[in-house]
Amino acid sequence: MKHSVFYRAIQWSLVVFCMGFSVIAQAGLFEDDEARRAILDLRQKLDVTQQGLKAQAEDVAVLRRALLELQNQIEALKAEQSALRGANEQLLRELSDIQLKQKDVLQTVDSRLSKFEPIKVVLDGLEFQADPAEKREYEAALAVFRTGDFAAAQNVFLAFLRRYPTSGYASSTLFWLGNAQYATKDYKESIVNFRKLLSIAPQHTRAAEAMLAISNCLVELKDIKAAKKAMEDLVKEYPSSEAAQTAKDRLARLR
Repeated sequence: MKHSVFYRAIQWSLVVFCMGFSVIAQAGLFEDDEARRAILDLRQKLDVTQQGLKAQAEDVAVLRRALLELQNQIEALKAEQSALRGANEQLLRELSDIQLKQKDVLQTVDSRLSKFEPIKVVLDGLEFQADPAEKREYEAALAVFRTGDFAAAQNVFLAFLRRYPTSGYASSTLFWLGNAQYATKDYKESIVNFRKLLSIAPQHTRAAEAMLAISNCLVELKDIKAAKKAMEDLVKEYPSSEAAQTAKDRLARLR
């Protein structure tokens, strides 16, 4: 009986032990599963993180390459801009040189053209346009007359009239030509040229003197009647002139 109770006690103890061990074993199994799941989760997260870092690293590498390429482009643009600036400065210098040369050329052309452009002349009561060369030739001819070489003066005045037949200087040239011919005693030609002067420029300030010179030539030719007529015409045409007063005095003596 005692042995039976003992054996039962041992059996219950074994059952309880087994049951406890089973519970502990199950609890241990549950803890291992959670740990494994946690580890798997960590590994998964680690993989995701590593993948993210790898992607970021690749992005960074791409960005670096892009930045490097951009930097190279910027440097190339800077070099190109510097070259363009240099070329632009060179063009500006060349343009400035061209403008200076153009200015010099225009000044030279203007200077040359001014030698040919007509100029305004006021002479012996007449106003007209004359070429600079024309003016120089007239003044040169007059300078010869003033030297007293009347034969040479006659030649240069005739040459001037042939060269410039319609010149505004023609009337004054005829006056001095007539005087040069009078001085060389070519009275007939002197009369012809004084009358030409009166025909083309009756308003000439020396017109009265020309009429008096005609009367003088006629006196030298011994044509007193014609000389008196010339002086009378002078008094009638230019009564207030000094030449008219001289003509009056001579007419009084001739009567």
